Amino acid sequence: MDRKSEIRKLHSMTVAQMLEAAGGRLVIVDDLHAHFARSIADEIKANNSARRPTRLILPVGPTSQYPLLAQIIREEAISLCDCHLFFMDEYADDEGRALPAEHPLSFKGRMQEVFFAHLPSELAVPPEQIIFPDQDNIADLADRIEQLGGIDTCYGGIGIHGHVAFNEPAPNIAESGPRPNIAESGPRLVQLNDFTVTINAIRAGVGGNLEGFPHQAFTLGMKQILNSRRMRLYCRSDGPYDWAKTVLRLAVFGEPGDDYPVTHIRDRDFVVITNPETARAPEIIL
Repeated sequence: MDRKSEIRKLHSMTVAQMLEAAGGRLVIVDDLHAHFARSIADEIKANNSARRPTRLILPVGPTSQYPLLAQIIREEAISLCDCHLFFMDEYADDEGRALPAEHPLSFKGRMQEVFFAHLPSELAVPPEQIIFPDQDNIADLADRIEQLGGIDTCYGGIGIHGHVAFNEPAPNIAESGPRPNIAESGPRLVQLNDFTVTINAIRAGVGGNLEGFPHQAFTLGMKQILNSRRMRLYCRSDGPYDWAKTVLRLAVFGEPGDDYPVTHIRDRDFVVITNPETARAPEIIL
């Protein structure tokens, strides 16, 4: 079945049919951010109780879960001293250097603002265990993850064209040599495709500035994400734009393919979490 026909078929499924067919791999909640924060906190608490390290891949987008997580950490005195946090990606400038933390679009700067600055020092993550991909560490990230024993859980969002981190479906012209299969891709500098640049420029408060918006980013590879012991992906439309209904259904049910990289999660330990509105079929089925 071609992708267009597959999407038409998936759009015809009711919410009840999706839940039954998903067999627990689709969860619908009213407040994704609260669920997201609670899930991370509970995982860290369980590992702390068992005297195990916590090794996570985390997104910067969405971010509304992080103030809630910081509040839980403070109220429940959850130590993050044995956490190793690998953030999915970071924008890069035209010269292929990660945006500095003071740049308004920097993911590192955003996380400092909404999360790290709100943690008491006695509970905070050691700075050397907070990793954002950049030009200095990108070649070493795969080995670093392996040396730590792998990733326990990859938490993330899903892009409009199915990217997880910035593992884009379009050719990555920032790479040298033949482009690898998306599922086998490692940490690297990528060229963002037009779908990603457009929707992010609409939502980032830059007034749709397609020319000034970053067109490159550092990203963890799809291989590191897929090799995580668990994947918990959050997917919802935001604001007035009804953009996530299609990629949600493809994430849970779509045939694996590089055109929507999230479909490569099939046969892994994954759960996609969404809200009632995003789970409903679109008003118009094409």
